[in-house]
Amino acid sequence: MPARPAAFARRTRRSAALRAGAAAVCCGLLLGSAGISAAAAHTPVTGYERGAPSPWRGSLVSAEKLYTLASPAAVSAELRRAGFQAGAVRHGVTAYRLVYRTVDAQGWPTTASGLFVLPRSGERRLATVSFAHGTGSHKDDSPSMSRAEFVSAPVIAHASAGAAAVGPDYVGMGKGPGPHPWMDIPSETTASLDMLRAARAFAPHTGRTLERSVQVTGFSQGASAALALGRALQDGADPYFRLGALAPISGAYDFGGTELPALLEGRVEAKSGAVYAAYALVAFNRLHPVYDDPAEVFQAPYDRTVEALFDGAHTGEQLMRGTPGTVDELLTAHGRDLLARPTGGLAQALRGTDGVCRDWAPRTPTRLYMASGDEQAVTENTDRCREWLREAGAEVPVVDLGAVDYAGSRHLGSNAAGTTAVVRWFEQLRRS
Repeated sequence: MPARPAAFARRTRRSAALRAGAAAVCCGLLLGSAGISAAAAHTPVTGYERGAPSPWRGSLVSAEKLYTLASPAAVSAELRRAGFQAGAVRHGVTAYRLVYRTVDAQGWPTTASGLFVLPRSGERRLATVSFAHGTGSHKDDSPSMSRAEFVSAPVIAHASAGAAAVGPDYVGMGKGPGPHPWMDIPSETTASLDMLRAARAFAPHTGRTLERSVQVTGFSQGASAALALGRALQDGADPYFRLGALAPISGAYDFGGTELPALLEGRVEAKSGAVYAAYALVAFNRLHPVYDDPAEVFQAPYDRTVEALFDGAHTGEQLMRGTPGTVDELLTAHGRDLLARPTGGLAQALRGTDGVCRDWAPRTPTRLYMASGDEQAVTENTDRCREWLREAGAEVPVVDLGAVDYAGSRHLGSNAAGTTAVVRWFEQLRRS
């Protein structure tokens, strides 16, 4: 589920200055820059095979040092600027952007990027944490492209507690080509898994190695991505890495059965609901036959403009200006009915988003984090996920983070508070 659209605009206004500052300290390191083989470039990988190892999946294209926060005090200042607590900070950190090979939503070879952050500690063999971020509208709304923001702060926080932390930007975000296939669980899984492989390949260049066990977390859209990655690791999708712990935060795990009805009933904040409805229809239509003409589902004038807003080049501020304040102003009667009673390609897409908690049981320590009163990812999503996991044999505790508002949003507040709680829990597990 996305982060609050207003946050997209706040992030965008600061991103240009932050990128300029980062560029001044960057150093590039090209690794494995030879192109993908002709055979690989013309061989799509389908279904769950997208998680399987291959000679090129997860191989590095480049690694770039972005910045160093040399002391715990510097890390604490960075986290506080993003609205996060700094109570678990123990080390300074060094951050890198990795570009690596993976596959897109159709299974074709592509590249993706992500943030890799290492603690400035004496440890040479490091535990690994994977954090999957919440939704952004612009390619720069991703961990490796921003600083002191919601998408990057959790990765830094986990590294400052002593872990090697990875934050995939996802396919079509960051330095990745093409549009982002929003809420497409298979491509989120492959991007996350291949980011782990790229991090393992790069770590020896820094004198480090990564342990096999991966602690997996994520927020909002990334909560579903985290569950999918955890399942893939538990199922043996990689011969080296295995699932160590799982802690998703404030996810829309039952997007079709719970989140969309809440959106249409007005139980999701109105502007957010309009943006999410638009993003869902546009993004899903790129992969599945949801509509033939935007006018079928979007009212004028949005039928002529809304698709372009989700091309990865429009800022959050542009997205806010270009969408109406309510779902009723956005959707035609057919568009609303389609979200209420999904059929065809939309139903097919939702079977993917709604399967992350179904028919499997984590065999490692797992917690579901949420905040009562979440105005975006309604907490019934967490209830449904817990029920499904219980039916499969896993009794997973739910942690209510309480009244944790940030900038007027309980949803955003759950990311800041949840990250602090998960950092401490993961560190406790590593010490036990």
